Amino acid sequence: MNLYLRYFDQETLVNNVDEAIDFLKGIPEIGMDAELEADIRDYAASDVCYPKRYKVRPRIYFIVIKTAAATMQDFKDKKALRSSAPAERQENPVMLNLTQELAGWYEGSLDFKRVVMVPATGKFEYRDTHFVAHVKAMSGLDCYTRIVEHLKERVDSRSQFPSAKGKNFHFRYLGMWK
Repeated sequence: MNLYLRYFDQETLVNNVDEAIDFLKGIPEIGMDAELEADIRDYAASDVCYPKRYKVRPRIYFIVIKTAAATMQDFKDKKALRSSAPAERQENPVMLNLTQELAGWYEGSLDFKRVVMVPATGKFEYRDTHFVAHVKAMSGLDCYTRIVEHLKERVDSRSQFPSAKGKNFHFRYLGMWK
C-alpha cells in the first residue's frame, strides 16, 4: 500500500512510511516531532482505509491517504482508489436511482429553507418548508428539476434549495398513468 501526502500545493506519492516522514520533515511549517511520526507510522500499519488529516495550525491541515496506485497519474485518475471493494459498492445507489430513466408520474417531496417576511417586525427569516408535488417526468432528477423550477418562480429568490442527492429530497415512481 502506497501513501499519498499533500500540504497545499506540495504533494507526493511514496512507497513506504519512511519516505513519507522524510517528505514531511522537508516542510518546516509542519514541525515533525516524535509523536506525529509515531501516529503516521501507526496509521500506515493499520487496516484503516479512510484518509487521515493532521492539524498544522487552526484551519490548516495536511492529509495522508492510503492508495494502491503505483504512480501519481494513476492516483489522480482514481484508478486504484479501492480496488479490493466489490463493484456494486463503488456505485452510488442514490445517483443510480436519480438518473434512471423511467417516463411517467413521480411524487417528489422537498424540504427547503423558504424566505418569508414576519409581519410584526417587517424583517425576513428562513422557515423550514415541506413541499410535495406530483410531477410528470423522465427520471427522479428530472422530477427534482421541475419542482425546483416551479418553486423558484413562486418564492423569494433568497430561498435555499437542497441538493437532489441529499436527504431533503425524496421521490417515488407512481406509474405511467396518474
